[in-house]
Amino acid sequence: MKIGKLYLVGTPIGNLEDMTFRAIKTLESVDLIAAEDTRHTGKLLQYFKITTPQISYHDHNHHSRLQTLLNHLQQGKDLALVTDAGMPGISDPGYELVQACLIEKIEVVPIPGVTALITAIVTSGLPTDRFIFEGFLPTKGKERQARLQVLQAESRTLIFYEAPHRLLETLTDLAQVLGNERSLVTARELTKLHEEFWYGTLAEGVAHYTQTTPKGEFTLVVGGQSSGDRVIPSDAVLRGELAQLLAEGMSRSQASRHLAELTQMPRRHLYQLALDL
Repeated sequence: MKIGKLYLVGTPIGNLEDMTFRAIKTLESVDLIAAEDTRHTGKLLQYFKITTPQISYHDHNHHSRLQTLLNHLQQGKDLALVTDAGMPGISDPGYELVQACLIEKIEVVPIPGVTALITAIVTSGLPTDRFIFEGFLPTKGKERQARLQVLQAESRTLIFYEAPHRLLETLTDLAQVLGNERSLVTARELTKLHEEFWYGTLAEGVAHYTQTTPKGEFTLVVGGQSSGDRVIPSDAVLRGELAQLLAEGMSRSQASRHLAELTQMPRRHLYQLALDL
């Protein structure tokens, strides 16, 4: 029996002219489109005169909807996954559907498109040879501080996503933990009419957005720690981060390896801390 394919379709992050010919053709040809917000995607489909039916798939229903989408594919029907903006699977539950498809031997086909994090970093003027994407920082105090303490020693360029109502708080926390003089680039409303880039330091960013009300979705690009000023996270901070990774489903070995890459700390030491947990 024929099995359908899952297509990961990149969509514009603002300007509809960034839609690719291949993305349009794919959305026209599949049997069903799984969308983060069907109303939002509906406007995109209407613009390009695409009549393929949609089904919702987002943070609040992905557990209950996952099997429905797998059944659709196992019945031989093709499925396209889209997010509200950019590539699906980044800061959304798309990766869980991809994992499930790979387990079930269902082919996954990427249809590349623009992403905010790449668009921001190539315009930032900060090093692009090595960088780390952190998405949205935890909103809770203890988890947030533990994550920032680990990132303090990170030498690679850092990329974050942030909503306008939390921007000033995030910049303040970054400045306090990473240092006032770290380079900062904020990218706002990328590819849209009011696209704007702001360049400075974390301290200057706090001052700027204290006086200027943030509007639109932000991508933050922050310079990494210089090798001469490397800060070694305490074992308490490292234990907290390991506990979080274990709670997310990583094994002790996986968590130790991941944290070693982030902090440049010896993996053996981190594994011992994980065993102590």
